[in-house]
Formats: sequence, structure tokens, C-alpha cells
Amino acid sequence: MSRTEDVVDNIKRMILDGVLRPGDRLPVEKDLAESLGVSRGALREGVSALSILGIVSTRQGDGTYVTSLDATQLLAPMGFVVDLHGQGDPRHVYAVRRLIECEAARIAATRITDEALGQARELLDEAARMVGQAPHDHERLIEIDIAFHRIIAAHSDNPVLVGLIEAFARRTVHGRLWRSLHEEDADRRTHDEHVAIWTALAARDPERARIRMANHLIGVEESLNRLPGDGGPRRAGDR
Repeated sequence: MSRTEDVVDNIKRMILDGVLRPGDRLPVEKDLAESLGVSRGALREGVSALSILGIVSTRQGDGTYVTSLDATQLLAPMGFVVDLHGQGDPRHVYAVRRLIECEAARIAATRITDEALGQARELLDEAARMVGQAPHDHERLIEIDIAFHRIIAAHSDNPVLVGLIEAFARRTVHGRLWRSLHEEDADRRTHDEHVAIWTALAARDPERARIRMANHLIGVEESLNRLPGDGGPRRAGDR
């Protein structure tokens, strides 16, 4: 391994072993380089790589700190994987998305709070008012869609699952907008499917919540077949 890779692996090991904890300041550059047996140049390169990965952050004039190590932040680079593998056939990406979001809905059915259900209901009520108008704000409906799925993910009580879902979420916007604008009654169908998911969550019924989420996302996957071959948003971020 290169000396830079040594730095990355050693600092990661210090975090895993509890020597460095979230929010801790790394030792000064000279001392840390000596303790790791690397040059200061190799140390800087390693710290830069860790910064890109979201593991550390450098504060000008104050030093380098371990981040909160939030799973969503650490899994953000997964978005590139989603983009890369969705270039050829985005259905592969959507199949994975369906697996993780169905599991999130199943778990959330037994853990979601009344307050969160109320927040989700408010989003659905807003969407219902908008869908009944002509024309309506398609971009706002997409924001509501993402927020609704985010509430469910947050109550899976699994930060890794939340991070994965978040990595997929924003990469569905372009295609979702195309679907909203070009498929007749797409917004109404999406809203009705969301209401069905909410009803299952409110009933604290894990299996029904999983099935309702699956029905919703299968419909989204099927819409991929109707995207235009030329000029259409055939990317991992399309929905």
C-alpha cells in the first residue's frame, strides 16, 4: 500500500478502536505524522482523502476533527454508484431501491411515532389539495414525495438503511418530473399509493406497509419502460 493509504487505514483504525471519537480533534500534524511513521506530505494526502469520505473535516486555523460519522453523510458517495450503474439500465437501481424501502416501511410500521404520522399526513393533505388543482406545482409534489419517504426511512431506526435510501432519493427527481408531466394521472396515482402506505403505517401493520410500498415502487419501475428512448432522462436519477 502507498503511504497515503497507510494514513487512511491507520486513522480509520484509531476511530474503530475508540482512540478517536466523533468530534475529537486529530493530533497536530507533526506529532501525528511521527506516530504513523509517514511524511507530513503523505499525512496531508491521507487526511484529504478522509475529508472527501466525510470521516474528518478541516477547520481553517483550528485543526482537523473527526466528523459526527453520520451514516447518511458517510454513504453519500453511494450516490455515484447509483449514477454509474443506472446509466445502462436504471431498473437495476430501482430494484435495489424497492428492496430497501420496503424493508424500511415494514420496520417503521411498528416504530413510527404519532407525531411523525401527523407530519406525514400533513404532507399528504397538501399533496391532495395540489393534485386537485389544474395546473399544479409538479416540483413541490416531488418535494413532498421525497419528504414522505424520508419520514418512513427515519423511523426504521437503522442509520445505514436511512443513509442508503437518502443516497437514492435525490437521484429520482429528474425522471419523476418527466413522469409527473407526461403520464396522465401519475400524480393522483402516486398520492393514492402514498395514502395506502400511510394507512398501513397508522394501523401498525408491518406486512401491509411492506406490500403497499412494494406496489407503489413497482408502479414507478414500470414507468421506466415508458420513458422516451431519445432525449428522455434515462439515468439512475430518473423516476
